Amino acid sequence: MLTLYLYDIKGFFDNVDHTWMMEFLKLRISDPNLLRLIGRFLKGGYMEEGKKYKTDNSTPQGGVISPILANVYLHYVLDLWFEKRVRKQCKGQAYIVRYADDFVCCFQSKSEAEQFFESLKFRLKKFNLEIAEDKTKIIPFGKFAEKDAKQKGNSKPATFDFLGFTHYCGKSKQGNFRVKRKSSRKKVQGKLKESKEWLKINRNKDVHIIMDRFRRSLKFNTYYKCNNI
Repeated sequence: MLTLYLYDIKGFFDNVDHTWMMEFLKLRISDPNLLRLIGRFLKGGYMEEGKKYKTDNSTPQGGVISPILANVYLHYVLDLWFEKRVRKQCKGQAYIVRYADDFVCCFQSKSEAEQFFESLKFRLKKFNLEIAEDKTKIIPFGKFAEKDAKQKGNSKPATFDFLGFTHYCGKSKQGNFRVKRKSSRKKVQGKLKESKEWLKINRNKDVHIIMDRFRRSLKFNTYYKCNNI
């Protein structure tokens, strides 16, 4: 049975260290002019309601290259560290799945998962980052999770949300263990609220425009539902 740790980095985009960022970029980019332009982008600040704000220790959210820079930063802070150091120190299997600043770590051993959590705090602190502990969650997951849940008096194994989907333990038609996914209830409710507000604003538009908008939305959601059953 795997032990899953779900993490979220506290205020990631607001705490990206510019000095470390430029050091990471220098490992990939040799052109000084391009590095200078990126440095200006990082320190350029942003405008909000006519007021300029500095960005001494952040990368502007909504900026054109901010997602790319964020991935470069965490590639060196997390991905390589996990691959070259953490995984080699684990006796059991260990994996990391990351999207931007949200990531899930899987460990075959619960004790190694707990050790990793402590070392992760020190690793992030080195780069002026920290874990949002209120959003951090550890759960047993895998083909033996159902048995473990029943022993603890729970009817079903724990589930977790990641990238808009709720992941849960299930079985294939052959009765084998399988990770299944469904749209996160929180995301669905948010989408319904968004659609309701859009309809309220655009209720006087041509009915064909309104139906086309909802038809595209339904096709998109149906596609993902059908491909994650």
